[in-house]
Amino acid sequence: MEQRRYRDVLERHQVPIYLGAIALGVGLGALLPGAAGALEIAVEPAIAALLLVTFSAVPLRSLGAALQDRRFLLTLLAANFVVVPLLVLVLTRPLVGSPELLVPALLVLLAPCVDYVLVFTALAGGAMEQLLAATPLLLLAQMLALPVLVPLLSGQGATELFSAGPFLRALVLLILLPLLAAALIQHLAPGLDLSPAMVPLMVLTLLSVVASQVPRVLGGGVALLALVPVYVAFLVLATAAGILIARLARLGASAARALTFSTATRNSLVVLPLALALPLPLAPAAVVIQTLVELLGLVVLVRILPRLLRDGSRPPARR
Repeated sequence: MEQRRYRDVLERHQVPIYLGAIALGVGLGALLPGAAGALEIAVEPAIAALLLVTFSAVPLRSLGAALQDRRFLLTLLAANFVVVPLLVLVLTRPLVGSPELLVPALLVLLAPCVDYVLVFTALAGGAMEQLLAATPLLLLAQMLALPVLVPLLSGQGATELFSAGPFLRALVLLILLPLLAAALIQHLAPGLDLSPAMVPLMVLTLLSVVASQVPRVLGGGVALLALVPVYVAFLVLATAAGILIARLARLGASAARALTFSTATRNSLVVLPLALALPLPLAPAAVVIQTLVELLGLVVLVRILPRLLRDGSRPPARR
């Protein structure tokens, strides 16, 4: 009972808690820049632990049943891996002359979120369970797609920046191992509930990510400001695209909200280790800038999206 009460309190206040973690990370990174190296080491384990808890909430034995809504799943994949890349291609053209900004912008904008998107989907009354069930598939798909899409959209000059090593490392450490561990936990200890750890792990992840990269953000000066309008435009246009796609696919209101949040929300936390592996000093800071812009935007979006996608707004079926 106490554990449930503790979890309910954290979940009820998780958005202000996350914003507080970001603010604390900014202050810590600005006041103690020498701690950035130690905090950076904590980023990858924190993300892996966060994804383990996320995967443990997915009923892996009944994953096939959870993904039976093929319309939602195919629409989700089409939105994230067909429509979004086209949108990103257009929005990032002003950055073509600056590979140090273009490449990390592509890296983060082409990867759909798998962690706090669930939080905002649930707060907006979206189909969080369907999105949660699709999480392993979204992660696997983006790890296979990014090595192809990022060099393709960034041009020939950026192709040599990429190697298979960081992507294989992320695939193993951030997807396969947490997924295997979650499956073992569900098999060996089916009654174990890891959900109370979700909010504290998200706080740890956001704190370590932001605090470790703030010195780079501050050191980047005005150069990184060029990314802000790109990230803001993406959030606005991807939201509009998600709403339109959901209506064209004739999804119900809850599924439409989940699809829209997935289309608009990016996987900055998981791609950060990939950005750190690039020979581009500003790449990690460029990814973190997207996190800050997005989370502030999502606080607004979670309030207005339920009004745009109301229950009963599903178009009548054609006869």
